[in-house]
Amino acid sequence: MLLPDFSEYFCGEAGRYLDSVLRLALAEDGQDMTSDGVFSPEDQLRAIIVAKERTHLSGFPVIPLVMQLCASLCPASGEEFAWEQLAGEGEIVSAGHVVARLSGPARNVLRAERVILNFVSHLSGIANLTARYVKELEGTGVRLLDTRKTLPGLRYPDKYAVLCGGGHNHRRNLSEMLMLKDNHIDAAGSMTNAVTMLRKRYVPCPPIEVECRNEAEIREAVACQVERIMLDNMTPSMLPSALSLIPSSIETEISGGITLENIRTYATASSRRPDFISVGRLTHSAVAADFSMRIAKDGAV
Repeated sequence: MLLPDFSEYFCGEAGRYLDSVLRLALAEDGQDMTSDGVFSPEDQLRAIIVAKERTHLSGFPVIPLVMQLCASLCPASGEEFAWEQLAGEGEIVSAGHVVARLSGPARNVLRAERVILNFVSHLSGIANLTARYVKELEGTGVRLLDTRKTLPGLRYPDKYAVLCGGGHNHRRNLSEMLMLKDNHIDAAGSMTNAVTMLRKRYVPCPPIEVECRNEAEIREAVACQVERIMLDNMTPSMLPSALSLIPSSIETEISGGITLENIRTYATASSRRPDFISVGRLTHSAVAADFSMRIAKDGAV
């Protein structure tokens, strides 16, 4: 499995969005009056983050980003923060495994604690669910895709977590691939008109995907020579006929009603395997993984 490079994935636009959402998460918490009342600016803490269940890891490079933001928002005297990730992104660890260490001004470590845990728990949960779907597709040659059904503001982190679980990203925004759905087609008068309008409007034109619900729509999409055809909400019994209509030069994607229990049935329903199966549940229904941060009272971990 080829794992994503965090710094590379979150460069440019994705990095700016991540910075914004981390700032928002800290702002939501407001001033940590409890820690400010108990600790002086000079007090230091060391902490470990422990996995409380068997889990894939995702999102741990947010730790220094959160700590840097805390340092800029709440300057403290004494040593600067330090951190160490003890298991790699995408790696599976067992319950009780120490996955990271961090240290720094007590006020900042404690203010950062919940924001860090919220992010890594959420992203690791997505990686876990993705890995379960990927396992069901083993040996089929079909690739698992995510969708845009992500939490608002967390599009890039959610999709990064899918990569950590072994899945693949669909379009990360509305401009990476142009997708024609029934509303677009109805407004244009026909699928052919809609495809023609897009190719006239954009030169060069991004790849076009068309959502098809029946064989008539598939035939029209093939005639338009679009880059990808999505077979939407079809039953496994419909797939052999539907897929046979699509030449190998056009990518195919199955979507709608896919679960862990039926994804392999969809992947193997036809001798012509689909290129992709997309699953919205990866990002909108993943259960957060369980991590905790433990503080050493004597400052040693």
